[in-house]
Amino acid sequence: MPTDFTLSLDDRPGELAKLGEALGKAKVNIEGGCAVTGAGKGEIHILVKNASTAQAALKRAGIPVAAEREVLVVDAKDRPGELGRITRRLADAGVNIQLFYVSTGMKLVFGVDDPKKAKAAL
Repeated sequence: MPTDFTLSLDDRPGELAKLGEALGKAKVNIEGGCAVTGAGKGEIHILVKNASTAQAALKRAGIPVAAEREVLVVDAKDRPGELGRITRRLADAGVNIQLFYVSTGMKLVFGVDDPKKAKAAL
C-alpha cells in the first residue's frame, strides 16, 4: 500500500540528508515527496511502499512521524490539463483532496477524505 509520511524537521543544513540516509540504510526507496519550510521548520512528505520498514528506520534515526496515511497514486500523462482531468473526476464524486504532489514517473499522489470513493471514481 502506498503510504505518505508527514515529517517535521528543523530548517537547517543536514536534516534532509539525515532523512535520506536513514531510509537508504534501511533499503527504503522514496517514491515521491515534497517539502516546504517556514518559521524554522520544514514540513516533509515522503511516499514509500513499505510503511513498516520506513517507520522503523525513521524511529531509529530519531525522526518523529507527525502523520501517516494511505494515498492514491495515479498514473498521469505529462500534458496540459491532466491534473484538471483527474481531479475533476474526484470532485464530481464528492471526494475532497487533502494532499497532492507529483512523484517519480509522472504519478500523481493524492491524500483524500474517502479513499474508497476516490478509487471508484478513478
